[in-house]
Amino acid sequence: MTKLEEAKKFLESIGMPKMQQADVCCLALLTLANIKEYDSWENCSNEWIRIHDIIQFAKEHYRVEYAENSRETIRKQAMHPFRRSALIEDNGKATNSPNYRYRLTDEACALLQTLGSDRWDKELSDFCSVHESLIETYSSKKEMRKMPVKINGQDFTFSAGKHNQLQKAIIEELAPRFAPYSECLYVGDTTEKDMVKNVEKLKELGFEITLHDKMPDVVLYREDKDWIYFIEAVTSVGPMNPKRIDEITSMTANVKSGKVFITAFLDFKTYKKFSEDLAWETEVWIAEMPDHMIHLNGDKFIGPR
Repeated sequence: MTKLEEAKKFLESIGMPKMQQADVCCLALLTLANIKEYDSWENCSNEWIRIHDIIQFAKEHYRVEYAENSRETIRKQAMHPFRRSALIEDNGKATNSPNYRYRLTDEACALLQTLGSDRWDKELSDFCSVHESLIETYSSKKEMRKMPVKINGQDFTFSAGKHNQLQKAIIEELAPRFAPYSECLYVGDTTEKDMVKNVEKLKELGFEITLHDKMPDVVLYREDKDWIYFIEAVTSVGPMNPKRIDEITSMTANVKSGKVFITAFLDFKTYKKFSEDLAWETEVWIAEMPDHMIHLNGDKFIGPR
């Protein structure tokens, strides 16, 4: 029996659906376990890996080639179901972070180390008997890393990561200070793109949004002044530079409300990194100095130009 067949047997034995017994899932499992064709399962390990590592491992050790643009398929077909089944865990980084990693759970690794041995049947039985509680444990561990946030009076949770940490600060710290009484019309999450999206209100204000348009990270509307705040949360890319202003202006050509453009940063160090790219007549807010706003030129402080 080949290692690919043995990996499939393992996934079948623990009750994974047929779709999660496909070759791509078996190769993902073999990469996570660092098991090559002639390795013994007792040498299974659980080092942190990326999706890219699965593509490289499959090509190098199993002569199966996947294109780099197949990463999302691997993530959805293998990694997400594996994580929901407590076979793997992630390292809690934002999903769009280059440092995002997966690894086998200790329990799954220990079970795989007995595959093909005389201990397999007993260890499989023991694993299956506690599998549901393992799912709860790892699910709770993931939930604990999430950040609660109240948006428009409702409770939400952001997934972990600096970008969402900054978005939480924008809603909880920037908005009450510089956009009081505003409503959040749009905010995304690194794992749930459109966490809040008030399509009806956006259309009422004149937005014309297509699939190709990239919304600003946070959009607030202050009805008493009829101002819309377009806010980019910048941790690594995407400040309010002239190009971004043009994109948003084009997307909102029919919007009559006053437009306020803000770039938000977690700290002054990140602001300095992007300071030369920022467009004039925009605002800058830094989370570590929440009571202050930097105004880039213009004939007035915060407000439409």
